[in-house]
Amino acid sequence: MGAWGYLAFALAYTVLQPFGVPGTIFIVAAPLLWPWQTAFALSMIGTMSASVVGFSFARFVAKDWVSARIPARLRKYDTSLERTAFRTVVVLRLILWMPQALHSFFGVSKVGFWTHFWGSLVGYVPPLLLVSYLGAEMFDASGRIQPGAWPILAGLLVASLAIAALARAFERRQRPS
Repeated sequence: MGAWGYLAFALAYTVLQPFGVPGTIFIVAAPLLWPWQTAFALSMIGTMSASVVGFSFARFVAKDWVSARIPARLRKYDTSLERTAFRTVVVLRLILWMPQALHSFFGVSKVGFWTHFWGSLVGYVPPLLLVSYLGAEMFDASGRIQPGAWPILAGLLVASLAIAALARAFERRQRPS
């Protein structure tokens, strides 16, 4: 539970999530093990590390192989990424969180590493903060969702969509006429 527990959690999350283990398992488990502040910090470290590993694997190790396997539903964001990379990364992270295909998509796209990194960080904060803070209320010790969690999850969805809409409105105001 001390420093070795934190390290084991972050390392397992970083290594396993980009290659198939759902990150949600780690994010749900963290507030059941630690106080919400620690759970948030560890979830953020693990999520960002896993995103960097997935992005870097797709960009530097297996670009051609990964590119051939990106779902068509993500490919439609290619043009948006070219025009508004940071906002698109933030919005997709807010709504979709951390699927492996999204790490890979960003890795084979024209998004720069630092744009991916900072956009992901901004997009991850609201959902990870909410799950860390309310995780013990939303899930029981076995990880099953509690009936009272549905309003919380609906609120998270509404908040994510509102942030995405505000980001879009802000971008439109910034464009020269």
